[in-house]
Amino acid sequence: MYQTFDDLSDPSCGAPHAALLRAELSRRGLDGFLIPRADAHQSEYVPPHDCRLQWLTGFSGSAGVAAVLGDDAAIFVDGRYTIQVREQVDMDVFPARHLIDEPVTEWLAARLQPGQKLGVDAMLHTVREVRRLKEICAQAGAELVTLDDNPVDSVWEDRPEPPVGQVSLYPVELAGKAAQDKVAQIQSVLADKKADACVLTQPDSIAWLFNIRGADVSHTPLPLSFATVPANGKPMLYIDGRKLSNSVRDALADLTDLAEPEDFRTGLTALGAAGANVMIDPGLAGIGIAETITGAGGTLIESQDPVLLPKAVKNEVELKGARAAHIRDAAAFVNFLCWFDEVAPKGELDEIGAAEKLEEFRRATGVLKDISFDTISGAGPNGAICHYRVSRTSNLKIPVGKPFLIDSGAQYEDGTTDITRTLAVGEPCAEMKRHFTLVLKGHIAISTARFPQGTTGAQLDTLARIDLWKAGLDFDHGTGHGVGAYLSVHEGPQRISKAGTVPLKPGMILSNEPGYYPAGEYGIRLENLEIVTEAGEISGGERPMLGFETLTLVPMDLRLVELSLLTQAERDWLNRYHEKVRSEIGPLVGAKERIWLERATKAV
Repeated sequence: MYQTFDDLSDPSCGAPHAALLRAELSRRGLDGFLIPRADAHQSEYVPPHDCRLQWLTGFSGSAGVAAVLGDDAAIFVDGRYTIQVREQVDMDVFPARHLIDEPVTEWLAARLQPGQKLGVDAMLHTVREVRRLKEICAQAGAELVTLDDNPVDSVWEDRPEPPVGQVSLYPVELAGKAAQDKVAQIQSVLADKKADACVLTQPDSIAWLFNIRGADVSHTPLPLSFATVPANGKPMLYIDGRKLSNSVRDALADLTDLAEPEDFRTGLTALGAAGANVMIDPGLAGIGIAETITGAGGTLIESQDPVLLPKAVKNEVELKGARAAHIRDAAAFVNFLCWFDEVAPKGELDEIGAAEKLEEFRRATGVLKDISFDTISGAGPNGAICHYRVSRTSNLKIPVGKPFLIDSGAQYEDGTTDITRTLAVGEPCAEMKRHFTLVLKGHIAISTARFPQGTTGAQLDTLARIDLWKAGLDFDHGTGHGVGAYLSVHEGPQRISKAGTVPLKPGMILSNEPGYYPAGEYGIRLENLEIVTEAGEISGGERPMLGFETLTLVPMDLRLVELSLLTQAERDWLNRYHEKVRSEIGPLVGAKERIWLERATKAV
């Protein structure tokens, strides 16, 4: 499933679909309803079957929620999508609000009236979210109603069918640990928590635990499914049987009992009826899961998904695979950069052409499974839309004289990659070089950071921003996200951001991607992936420190660097990095590309 460039906007969205939904809400006796960009697994990437927010509003971004009341409505998105939402959504029907600065709860609190009923789909809103919504409704004298079905589905006439992508076994030679041993590891966590069982709702947690991969969503090898893991005995995997070949079914049967997704609530009811203490993640599990368990007599233990941390801390086999994947991917990217420098200055290359050519170089490796997300190929003002998705209607020619931003990644069986480079096309002006260099300084600050055990991503986030802040600038996204092992390119719980509260641990993989985006002009972002490692001993130091090993090995564009803004230490980092790129990637590319690479990585 490689990228398509179809326009995702739908002219029938907005007022017509809002009218259909309001009529259905009236029929059900509801005064309002919330439509999140979510599925029952709280996944970032959802199948077309679950893209209810897009059907209603036209918005195709990866995060957001719409609120529909009888005579009012709004759509809420974060800072990544403030430009995109206005391009895709009818602002007269769904005025845009900032998800952080004016959250949906605040909007509702100002509008709900006593006696009104606000509906939510019980599987699309987490336990934590529903608690807050109930508080808001109670303060307004309104009632929150959790629904077992979704009113949108009742009026969505051409709704796609659920996906049935085939499941494959992920070999232990790549996973580094047998599924039986992973299950035992999780069961030991349950014993420590005095839990009789846990419920897993995250498809990537389930894929990691059972050493399987799927094909239900674009670009991420996820098998949409649920699972319960008892403290003793076999787990239960709830997955559509059509996804399982006989050989996969037989292999899984040795590890877990199998059932259909429609049996999931029956299984939860059985746990509750047995009086079980059941662990759920209140930030990931839908309120319908919690209500089913407690309604049948069970007790909840609220705790983080026990798979998240073991999955995030990669073992040595997974790290070996990640290094190999990144070297392979870097060679493909260098081939692309050499080609780009020949073609782009002629002024005829467009965003789609660049994205397609990069995919072509990756496919030439012979082992590409998919790209890891839709390539962000942003020319000029489109580059300033930090999560821009190029379509055939938005496609721009790459202008000479402005930076070009390309953010892309690949899925190989041994690792997942994600890299962003900002490239000069023609001669950059002094302002562009200044902005690029301020972003580069933040990138270097993260890459060279040394920090004690227990340090969180929030504590590191400022390092990426401080030079931008000194210049009165900033960027409205996190500095880094976790990355999976042939799984999701956006993986928790680790991240480098103002909200990153999880301590970083050796073996975690994170992105390092500060940026700057002058609206309507261009975008700048520089992204490498980093492994958290135990740092070398520091002379005179008193505590053991952690640091980063850089996985991504692709040149930074020296034509955009204003050397006078770099300290000597920063120049030394840039030269060491480029020397490593040259020595490791040079032997993997052709003669012409090697000459280009020598020039692109020269010492400064």
